[in-house]
Formats: sequence, structure tokens, C-alpha cells
Amino acid sequence: MSSFSEDELVALFSKVGFQDSKVKEILKNKKVSQSLGTIIELVPSSVKEEDLGKSKIALLHNLASLVKGDNSIDNLKTVVSAIVDDRLSTNLQVSEAFKYVKATPADKFNLKEFEIASGVGVTVTDEQVEKRIAQYIEENKQEIEEKRYRFVPSLLGNVKSLPELKWASPASFKPIIDKLVLELLGPKDERDVIKKEKKKKGGDNKKGNKGGKKSNADSEPQRNMFTEGFLGDLHKPGENPQMWPELMAEHLKATGGEVRTRFPPEPNGFLHIGHSKAIMVNFGYAKFHNGKCILRYDDTNPEAEEQVYFDSILRCVRWLGFEPWKITHSSDYFDKLYQLALQMIKTGYAYVDHSTSEQVKAQRGVKPDGTPGGERFPSPWRDRPVEESLAEFEKMKKGEYKPGEATLRMKQDIESPSPQMWDLVAYRVVDASHARTGDKWKMYPTYDFTHCLVDSFENISHSLCTTEFYLSRESYEWLCDVLHVYRPAQREYGRLNITGTIMSKRKIARLVNEGYVRGWDDPRLYTLESLRRRGVPPGAILSFINTLGVTTSTTNIQATRFESAVRSYLDSTTPRLMMIEKPLKVVIDNLDDDYEELVDIPFKPGSKDFGSRKVPFTKTVYIDQSDYRDEVSKDYFRLAPGQPVGLMRVPFNIAVESVERDATTGEPTVIHAKYLNDVGAHKKPKTFIQWVPESKKYNSPVHIDEVRVINQLFLSENPSAHPDGYLSDINPHSEEVLKGALIEPSFVEIEKKSPLNMPFTNPDFSIKETEGPETVRFQGLRLGYFCKDKDSTKEKLILNRIVTLKEDSAKD
Repeated sequence: MSSFSEDELVALFSKVGFQDSKVKEILKNKKVSQSLGTIIELVPSSVKEEDLGKSKIALLHNLASLVKGDNSIDNLKTVVSAIVDDRLSTNLQVSEAFKYVKATPADKFNLKEFEIASGVGVTVTDEQVEKRIAQYIEENKQEIEEKRYRFVPSLLGNVKSLPELKWASPASFKPIIDKLVLELLGPKDERDVIKKEKKKKGGDNKKGNKGGKKSNADSEPQRNMFTEGFLGDLHKPGENPQMWPELMAEHLKATGGEVRTRFPPEPNGFLHIGHSKAIMVNFGYAKFHNGKCILRYDDTNPEAEEQVYFDSILRCVRWLGFEPWKITHSSDYFDKLYQLALQMIKTGYAYVDHSTSEQVKAQRGVKPDGTPGGERFPSPWRDRPVEESLAEFEKMKKGEYKPGEATLRMKQDIESPSPQMWDLVAYRVVDASHARTGDKWKMYPTYDFTHCLVDSFENISHSLCTTEFYLSRESYEWLCDVLHVYRPAQREYGRLNITGTIMSKRKIARLVNEGYVRGWDDPRLYTLESLRRRGVPPGAILSFINTLGVTTSTTNIQATRFESAVRSYLDSTTPRLMMIEKPLKVVIDNLDDDYEELVDIPFKPGSKDFGSRKVPFTKTVYIDQSDYRDEVSKDYFRLAPGQPVGLMRVPFNIAVESVERDATTGEPTVIHAKYLNDVGAHKKPKTFIQWVPESKKYNSPVHIDEVRVINQLFLSENPSAHPDGYLSDINPHSEEVLKGALIEPSFVEIEKKSPLNMPFTNPDFSIKETEGPETVRFQGLRLGYFCKDKDSTKEKLILNRIVTLKEDSAKD
């Protein structure tokens, strides 16, 4: 192998696209840097180094770390060529290819064997991965059910070693495992929370270890989304690199070395389910590390912002259980941003541009037919004198230009492969009054200019955002560096999407404006206001996100899976009441008109925490129409002539005596029954059914004006893909309104104690809700989970069905 001087290596590495900081890092390892120099020279001459791309450069670097100066390896050029022509596209393939050439003398080398050994041409689809993992889980089902989520790390390691999945993308394993384990075990609960035991005094444990040595169980930390995956791997405060190291000392002095994050929504619409992940990531990460999180409104577009959005954003953050350390606005810093814009012009890093939007596209390589790939070129105003740009910028500030006639653009690197470096716009003219600054400004800073600088002003240690901003990281850091300000560390995680719905503000606005839904908080939508009104507990959302974890991959979750998590949460946290959707009157003839027997019924069988209530059993009760039939059948166990039935918690059975019917339809209207209270003749019924008493004394039954049965708003998993547009995909039965339902009088007690819902078993995600109609939640036996809708009045009770009791019910 050739020997290179440090200057030669710097030139080689820079030429193929390594950043200066990376070059310095590589040079620290002499063997690897020399090997990488040799490998770069082995790249076929027909390939331009600048066209290699980041992924191939990274693979070449990985190969160099394997070679480490070993001069005895034959056929290294074959490996390099295979990387360049995309036959080797993963680190595993490169590693296996290297093993083959290292172990094989030149005269024994066989290209076919080489390609087989390194997996060239082998494709393993996600479907094949899921099928094999599902098979493995089934084979080890007993152990997984016993160890539950504690087994997942071992499961991931075992799956990676399966020979059939050797060449599969490892990135697909964790999401598939998470999905299949959730289907098998359901959401995490108290069985999956690993608590540290307090160290016993005396230094001895049960196994006789002396000196206070901890067992594995004692030392294993509690696991959650903040200790694993993306969030668990984040840097500590002070570890984010700086071009100007002295700025880190100032930053740490300002923060005391604590974690500081921010949640920066644009107040131009209502937050949706995807934002709940962003809220939990930013507020939760800061809270977990005893740091601080700022709620910052990114109010740089006065044309689209309304106070209702500001109010809703704060309400939703608090609803999810978080309180901002500070509430700030990007507009708080408009004066400071303006001064930095002037500084950029004066130092040659910005210029006022008069290109039209079409001209800017052409400068960025967009061809006349609208396709990319054309030759990029600078704006004709890019090199205008500084004094001229300063004067033009002043005109923009005074409102002497109309929107689109002038912008302030950053002078970046038009030759860079990253679109985020193609002279982004820093300021644009907007002819609108700002809610907080009035008419002071006629121009406003863009997101690309504002976001990173305000992060810097507010000393953010972790600027966490979703992966669509990955490319923005380069311009984010560039801008902080050229302005000589502290550089926060932007890190990107995968966003959360729910399939079978839409998140677009424009599309939701059409649904609202054209009357397809009741409003922006219609329970069929997936805005956070909608989910709140629907009755979804905030703790259910947080525990659901915690179960999913945080990775760099976009998480696409079916609505049924989300509802399953909500259902599991409600099962643990809500009381149960007897509710009749389609009442059928039952008069028990052998009881006196004033007969009253108080029956004690627990709000949640098996749980003392919820307590119980007294329900009066009286002469007249109501059962559901589905609980009576005129004839007995083999698979029917409820009330019928000749077949007594038990009423829940009532001591004795009832039996049909006679039936009153509608003269026209012949349908039963009143069942006359007998109370079989002869102790000696009492038999255990085949089943028990729910009932609601009639009693003036106890104001029973409680009449429900409407039960709004909430189903999926759209018929398909991807409404936007419908050939006739998403409006053609609307489910005509997305909301079904039932009239005349009844509920037992204990509903009033639940209403008064609202929110009665018990804290979830995981203390990290318990939410103390404030009062609101949606906090009146309960399980209607056999029917589903319900909450009180905000349209309810003193005279009119309206309920929303949150979710069904079982997933199959929703499908039916």
C-alpha cells in the first residue's frame, strides 16, 4: 500500500466529500487513515469522487477500519469496486466481503463465491422478515409470555442471528418485533416496570454477597423511551460540538449544565396525534433528566396565525400533563434577528435578491418542465455590493417592496449537494399586521433563519425534531457558525402517523367547512382537541407512545392499534356501569309497587380502589331488547319463555310470565316476569344480564338523549390515495346516533366525582386531569367505553363512544 503524507490525506478525504471535522477525526487513527487513502485511490478512474455519495463514502471508511493498514490483503480493489457499483450496500456486506478476500489467496479467488459470501443480489423483503419473526415468536411464545417485555432485547438479538435474515435490513427488525409483541402481549403495564430495590443495610443480600454488591435484578435500571433507542443515545449537555469552543462555556454557565429542550409549534392550526409524540419527546426528555422545556410559538407568518391556535396549543400541552418552563415567541427576538441579518450582509454572507420564484427554481437546477437535475447557477444579485444590499434591506423593512419583489438570501454554497445550502431565504416581505408586534415590521424572518438562532438564544441543549428536517441540520449549523453564536445540536427522530385518517389542515378545513364533521374537535378526527372531546385519556396517549419508543424511522400505526392501546388503558382506569342501548320494559308482577332492594355492585369487579355503589332493584326494570327472545335455542342463554335469567348482582332470577306486544309490528313492548325468590327452589342461571331500574326516589333511569357511536371516518387506510379524492372515501357510518338509551342512576355519582378514573399503573404516565365533560368516562357493560360530550346540557345528556370493548366489535 502507498504511504501518504497528512496533507495528501486531507486533500483526498476532502475531495470525496468528508467534512473538516470528520477529516480530523479520521486522521487521529494513522492505520485507518492510510488504508482509507489507499482505498480511495482504488476507486475506478471512471467514477468521479464527488459523485460517490455519503453512503458509499461511509462504506469505504468502514472498509478502511477493517483493513487497518494490513498490506497483505489481495483483491481489495474488488471490494472497492463492488461498493462503488452498489453490489455491496451495507456494512454487513462489506464486512463479509472483507472476510472473504482476507482469507482467500489471489490465485484461489472466485468472483461467484465472493458474491455469495457477501450477499450480493440477495433481497429479503419486509414481508419475509415479518413472517420469519412471527414464526420465531410463535416457537418461543411461552417464554415471551412469561418474561414479557423484558425478553424483547434478547428477542432482537436472537432474530438478528437467524440465518434466513442475515441479509435483511436490521432497521426493520425492531419495528416488526414491537408490532408483533404488542399484538401478543398488549401494551406495557405494571408487570413490565422494573423497579430498583432499596439496598439493605448491612451490605448482605439474600445470596450472601458481601460488601453491598448488587444482584442483576437490583442493578437493572427502569427502562422507558427516554433510556432506550434514539433518546437513550443522545449526547449529554456540553457534548455537542462547536466551531467556536468558547461559546460552550457560556452556554453551560447559562444552563447550569442541565438539559434544555423546546416545543416550537407554528400557531397556524390545531395540533394532531403526531404532535403528541413531539410534545412527549421534548417535554418528557427534559422532565426525565430534570431539565427544562420551553413552549415557543413560531409566529413568523402573521397571515396564517390566529389566537385560537395559540390557546389550543397551550391547552393541549397541559392536557397531556406538561407545564412549560417558559412560554416564548419567535417574535420576542425579531429585533435581535434583524441585527444578525444586518451582520450577515456586512460580512458577505447575505444579499438582497429580486429573483422571482420561478427564477429561484431555475437557479436551483429545476428544468423548464419542472423536473430537477438541471445545472445550478447563482442569482445575478448574489455579488451585489454590501452597501447596496444594506440599502435594499432597509427598503424591505420600510415596506417599499411588495411580497415577492425582494428577499434576503443567505450566501451559502450553490455547488453543495444539499438543497439546504442553495442560498436559502432569510427574510421575505409580508404585507400583514402581526398580533404581537403590530405594523412595526413589513418583512419577517423565515423558519430556516429563525429556528436555529432562537434555539441558540434560548440555550437549547437538544433541538429535537422529526426526520423531514434532517437536511436542515447542515444549514442550521452553518448559520450558527457564520454568525459566531452557540450552536445547539439538532437531532431528528421519526414522526408518528396514524393510517386511515388525514392530518392536513387544508383537508380537515374542507371537512369542517363543508359539514362532513361537526368542527375541528369532531371526535372522528385525530386532532388532539378531537381526541380529548372523544374521551381518549391523555395518559393513554402517553403510554401508547412510550410503548412505541422513539427511533429514526417514521412510525405508521393503524388506527385499530391505537384504539387497542386506548381500550387497554380504559380497562384499567374506568368504572363500569349498566347501560341499555335499546330498552325493553320488564314488570315483575309478584313484587309490590313500592318494592325496593338495594343491591351492592362494585364499580370495577376485582378492584377495591374504585369502590362500589348501591343500585335499587324495583318492580320495574329495563333490559336490552337483545336480551330477550320469544324462543329458546341451543346457543342462547338469556331471557326467554321457559328460560329464567339472572339480573346482575340481584339475589334471585326472573322468569317470563307474559308478553305485551305492539299491535302493528308484533314486537315485545313489555315483559311481565316473576321474581323467583323462593330460596329452596333457586337455581344458578345460565347467564346474568344487565338492567336499569325504574325509581322516582332514585331518579332512575337516567335518560340519554344521544349516544354518538364513533367509527372510522374513512373506509381505507390511505384516504388521500382514493382516485376520486379523499372525500369519496368517507365512511357513511362514521357516526351513528342512537336515541332513547338508558343508564343506571349511579352515572350521577360518576359525574360528580369526575374525573373518577383511577391513575394508570405506570406512575410515569399518570395524568391528573382538570374537570371537563370528557373526563366523565365509564365502561358501559357489553357496549364499550363512553364519555360525556361537551354538547350536553342539564336537560340533555349526550355521550360519545370512545372505543368498543373489543377490536372485533369495531370491525363488525
